[in-house]
Amino acid sequence: MINMRTSDGSGHDPYAAFRYRDYRLFAIGALLANISFAMQETAVGWELYERTGSPVPLALIGLVQAVPVLLLALPSGHVADRFERRRIVILMQLVMAVTSLGIAFLSHTNGPVNAFYLCLFIGACARSFNFPAQASLLPQLVPLESFTNAVTWRSSGFQLASVIGPVLAGLVIAWHKAVTPVYFVNATLMLVFAVCLVLIRNRQIIAASSKPITLHSALAGVRFVWNTKVVLAAITLDLFAVLLGGATALLPIYAKDILHVGPAGFGWLRAMPGVGALVMALFIAHRPPQRAGVTLLWAVAGFGVATIVFGLARWFWLSLWMLYMLGSFDQISVVVRHTLVQVLTPDPMRGRVSAVNSAFITTSNELGAFESGAVAALGGAVFSVVFGGVGTIIVVVFAALAWPQLRRLGPLQQS
Repeated sequence: MINMRTSDGSGHDPYAAFRYRDYRLFAIGALLANISFAMQETAVGWELYERTGSPVPLALIGLVQAVPVLLLALPSGHVADRFERRRIVILMQLVMAVTSLGIAFLSHTNGPVNAFYLCLFIGACARSFNFPAQASLLPQLVPLESFTNAVTWRSSGFQLASVIGPVLAGLVIAWHKAVTPVYFVNATLMLVFAVCLVLIRNRQIIAASSKPITLHSALAGVRFVWNTKVVLAAITLDLFAVLLGGATALLPIYAKDILHVGPAGFGWLRAMPGVGALVMALFIAHRPPQRAGVTLLWAVAGFGVATIVFGLARWFWLSLWMLYMLGSFDQISVVVRHTLVQVLTPDPMRGRVSAVNSAFITTSNELGAFESGAVAALGGAVFSVVFGGVGTIIVVVFAALAWPQLRRLGPLQQS
């Protein structure tokens, strides 16, 4: 059994991570970059559905962004463990800024849809290298005893971006009657994150290994996850839950054809999971779960139930509430999974293990979007969402029975 208890909780500092300058710079820059990405996701989904009127492009958006992460998971992890992680993240921000400008050009000139997919593919390649480097950089910015707090607030920033980004994108689209300005904002915010990273004084510099890159060393992250059952359980549970419960990928259809709320309403629908996740993150920062494994299982089950209700809802306010609950439940999974991955992984392997985690996350989110769009094309959006919610609940039951280590997992704080 893995036990990561604090002494008694009386000395718990909910703002411990923010006592460190490097973390503050990282958190601010990452918040802006995540706002940028959320705006782009919202804008691209809306624009392509407006142009085609079909759920197929929504499925392909997820597919073209999932494939690079799956293909590059092993090399990207190895790169993060061999070179300075901060420089990798800076370079990837520059590449993603360029792809955002490319999408802006295509949007302004009404360029071909296939060219949108190409830009998204290149941006996903950059994110494939960005994620393991960025995730494994985080433990270098704060002491280990403050790491769970850093994860919680880092995730809070991501969820705040999930709120601000879609709302801003929806308002900009509604105000300008055009999507193009959103992409210019994306590029600017990514460049700001790069500047924040330049200002960070890295606590630890990872020396480049003299050992040659081999298939055996590249697969070290996979072996670690496979042998660390509680990490495997948390990642697998999140993978299949989000893969099946990808309701957010179909929000353009719900906003336009089912709830009839237009681009502004679409922005709020996209934002509500982030609102729920942000509130839950603030709660976890002050009162971390004492039985993390059981809490995780109940949270993912709740995620499935909320997905089913959202799929059947026809009242805009009920739909917003269910999306809020989706975000709240998902936030618990994010904190538990990311803390386990980073705390239990030796630093020289963090890049490779984070790359495996990234492959799982992207598979669940991007391939989840592909699965939802494909099923919607065959059986309709409502069937796709409800089917995913039912599948999520089945996955929870399987995980609870297959990995008893997860049920026994205690608090996540380090002593």
